[in-house]
Amino acid sequence: MAEKAKGKMEQAKGKAKEVAGKATGSERMQAEGKSDQLKGKTREAAGKAEEKARGIKDSLSDRRQEP
Repeated sequence: MAEKAKGKMEQAKGKAKEVAGKATGSERMQAEGKSDQLKGKTREAAGKAEEKARGIKDSLSDRRQEP
């Protein structure tokens, strides 16, 4: 859950940076914003995959404990 939330926050930060870059005419800031958004999406996807893997692991553990 933490990685997923961090990813969302990083995406929001990146979007704000991109908008600020557009407003000021800074191509560098726009590029950094887009990069931050991509990093955030990657982090969010990793968090989702981790949650899914944990769910599968828990499901398998539950099956082993059944009589």
